[in-house]
Amino acid sequence: MTIMETGLEDSYPTRVPSPAEPFDRQDPTVWGGEADGPIDAATLAAHDAKGYHIVEGLLSPAEVQGYWQELVRLSSDEALKADERVITEKATGSVRSIFEVHRISELIAELVRDPRILDRARQILGSEVYIHQSRVNYMPGFKGTGFYWHSDFETWHAEDGMPRPRAVSCSIALTDNYPFNGGLMVMPGSQRTFVPCVGETPDDYYKSSLKEQEIGVPSEHDITKLAAEHGIDQFTGPAGSALWFDSNIMHGSGNNITPYPRSNIFLVFNSVENALVEPFAAAKPRPTFIGSRDFTPVTR
Repeated sequence: MTIMETGLEDSYPTRVPSPAEPFDRQDPTVWGGEADGPIDAATLAAHDAKGYHIVEGLLSPAEVQGYWQELVRLSSDEALKADERVITEKATGSVRSIFEVHRISELIAELVRDPRILDRARQILGSEVYIHQSRVNYMPGFKGTGFYWHSDFETWHAEDGMPRPRAVSCSIALTDNYPFNGGLMVMPGSQRTFVPCVGETPDDYYKSSLKEQEIGVPSEHDITKLAAEHGIDQFTGPAGSALWFDSNIMHGSGNNITPYPRSNIFLVFNSVENALVEPFAAAKPRPTFIGSRDFTPVTR
């Protein structure tokens, strides 16, 4: 059944045939309050304004080492490389990402339930939450390729059927993030603007877009306007730091031509009150290892 057949209103139309003006977001960035979790009022207010906040030292050095060893184990598993959940670099064939990693690794499954993470997700979204997507990302030295500017929500809305931007991502650094090794860049405050993208979603587009996205990216004109209004911040800091960022914030990363690799664990929490429906701009949903349709709340 399509969105049109269900009668569900599309509040964030995208993948349109011709350029459309960006418009103001209709939903809050922060849904909970200070009493709902560990984030203090000042940090919540900053997250609401900028669309992100950083938690330094979320993981201890010993924990970082343990998760790093797990990433090495996963990337070295020859049997796993044949799994469709493993995405390789377009040019080199090396492992770029492993999706649904919380179902592959018990260690990362435990991390999802860790109150240091779970309680923050619940607080920001003001509800119980489930994992929409999990993955580990590898950006090797010298040849690691970045991702062009985009809003995650635009893709999750168009291709997965996420109704509203009531989702938050947590990127946990397992290597030091420098300004020069492909660290994530964000436009603070841009989460308050939804940017419709031009173009029709091809069938099975995820097979190419996870390596290099061409549909579902904003125009250079829109990026220039957002950058002029909001500026650009970059997530830097030691291993163990975590970046929490809104699903609709404009972000991207450059190539890594330095000798210093950059790897992270990436967890996306969606509100159980924002469960996926049929895609808003695609013929069928992406596979569930990319956009989960198991809306069971995460529990400790």
